[in-house]
Amino acid sequence: MTLITRRSVLIAGTATAGAVLLPTATASAGTKSTTGKKITVGAGETYELSTTTRVTELSVAEGGILAAPDGYSLSLTVDGVETGQLLTETGGTATLIQAGTYRGDVVLTVAEANDITYETLTFPFRQAVYVDADGVDRDKSVLTAVQGGKLTDTLAKSVSITSTGECFDGVFVQDAAYTLQNPTISLTGKGRCDFAGYGAAVVGDGSGTKLVVDGARIDTKGVVRTTVIANDGANVVVKNSRLRARNGVLPADYQATVETPYMQSVPWMLGLDGNVRATNLIGAGTKATYINSTVFSETWGALSVEGGKALKLTVLGSHIGNTGDYGYGTYAIGDATVRVLGSRFDVGSYATIIAGPAAVVHYGDSTRAAVAALNDELELGLSSAELKTIPVTNTVVNSGHFGYMFFGAGTLTLDGGTVVNSERATFLNKGQQTAITVDGSEGARLNPADGIILQMIELDDPGPVMTDGKMLNTGVYTEPTTDPTADSAFDVTTAHSTDGAATFTSIKLKGDFYNGMRKGKNMVLTFEDTTVEGVISATRTKHRVPTIDASTFYELGIVTNTVQPAVNNGVVVSLGSGSTWTVTGTSYVTALTVAADAAVKAPRGKTLTVTVDGSATTVAPGRTYTGAITLTVA
Repeated sequence: MTLITRRSVLIAGTATAGAVLLPTATASAGTKSTTGKKITVGAGETYELSTTTRVTELSVAEGGILAAPDGYSLSLTVDGVETGQLLTETGGTATLIQAGTYRGDVVLTVAEANDITYETLTFPFRQAVYVDADGVDRDKSVLTAVQGGKLTDTLAKSVSITSTGECFDGVFVQDAAYTLQNPTISLTGKGRCDFAGYGAAVVGDGSGTKLVVDGARIDTKGVVRTTVIANDGANVVVKNSRLRARNGVLPADYQATVETPYMQSVPWMLGLDGNVRATNLIGAGTKATYINSTVFSETWGALSVEGGKALKLTVLGSHIGNTGDYGYGTYAIGDATVRVLGSRFDVGSYATIIAGPAAVVHYGDSTRAAVAALNDELELGLSSAELKTIPVTNTVVNSGHFGYMFFGAGTLTLDGGTVVNSERATFLNKGQQTAITVDGSEGARLNPADGIILQMIELDDPGPVMTDGKMLNTGVYTEPTTDPTADSAFDVTTAHSTDGAATFTSIKLKGDFYNGMRKGKNMVLTFEDTTVEGVISATRTKHRVPTIDASTFYELGIVTNTVQPAVNNGVVVSLGSGSTWTVTGTSYVTALTVAADAAVKAPRGKTLTVTVDGSATTVAPGRTYTGAITLTVA
């Protein structure tokens, strides 16, 4: 048996997972019968239940309405499964029990409302288990949707929650310490807003929340039917768990938008598709940590970070990715801190999208010291035995497209034995201020299959279009056909704080670096104790197609390069101590510094020619050269 000490609720852990009140109801329109524990609602009739009701059959005709009193919600479970409830309109928030006949252990739960306002909309949450600082609140919970296991004010152990209706949450924890141990949660059908958590399997909300999810098996299938959401200062720790989210079917009249209260699909301008991300981290001061877990979304994203500040997303010893062709592992926006240690990423499009303006991202090894430090900083509460279960290993990224994409400003560090395998460029910078650091002293490697390590291009996001007062994703990117005009006020020979900068230390690099910006932004490269073999150059880029819209989203970021002298896209190269650049093809740079023990050379059997402002020059160690520098190999 399962005992909730607070509010004296006794629930049997059998197929009928709730001891509820006997059927009582009041009809606000028409005549209703509960003879033989049966409720029938005719067409055009409204049947209001004042208290939780159990029957053996419920019949609702088309146009019939089942309702709860003001300040309450109504949920239907049949044999312990929440079902029958659908949104009443696209973009709306209300749900209604649909017409049909429901037989079995039919329970209509009247629960206190849990209305949550997000920006301009209020969402009438319904959830199997609602927990606050006093424990499980039976008055806000739909306990008949909780099957088996043990449920107390501090722990839910081995419970099962299944929903086939829409916008029904599994567990909602508000400003409380709570543990979900070995839960099984399956949600099928649409959610509505993953910025609020409306329709998610698990939500931890509020700065007073410490939610531990241990050994969970959570599967969702449906539009924005998220598995785990951490919000508004909560500290959510997911460990030893498997989370999987699969796409649903968008309403036929849905209009894709970037307005977050209405967003139900990924903005295609990120080069992605899909309508559900596995998790979301939002609010202010919120923390979400995934340990020894597997988290996969079909497309869109596995571990998302959205609007807020001082957010911390951490991944330790986990397997993260996408089962479809497109999607990201993590997302970093605002001033979020994202840390990935000792994990494997198998992603469709990007390991991380960095959307700035002050995001900090780190991929590295799960050393004992690093994990212990995070255990203290994030207040994870891991015991010494649990800390030992996190393997000491490096991080490996396998991406079907790019390694990392900068959609906004940010800082990215790769160190330890991190290995990044990508089909296209390791780093795709869409015109952003960056601080990339790669430390190869412990074995980090970059393996872009197309041979491009860093690609800088103009932002190819056409942006939303205001249509009838709505921000819709109907924009079209059009490739520029004119040559860029030089900005005489922009210095292409000097590093600026707003440039795209990258530093590489103690690593062997084989690949090219291209700056295809049209407007004033330099590519600033620093190499310390590093060998680089490839082209480093200003370039003219061109997408494979002249225009890109939602139907060809996958073309975003994919360009060809034609090397040419810099216009507003300087290339500032510094070869520090112990570094060597082997030039494999014509390169146009605007500043070149060579340390006393550094060198610039041609591949074996070839000859390097260097000109500065048209004059032949011999590159000497310990010198700096600026101007129109051309390096050719014959």
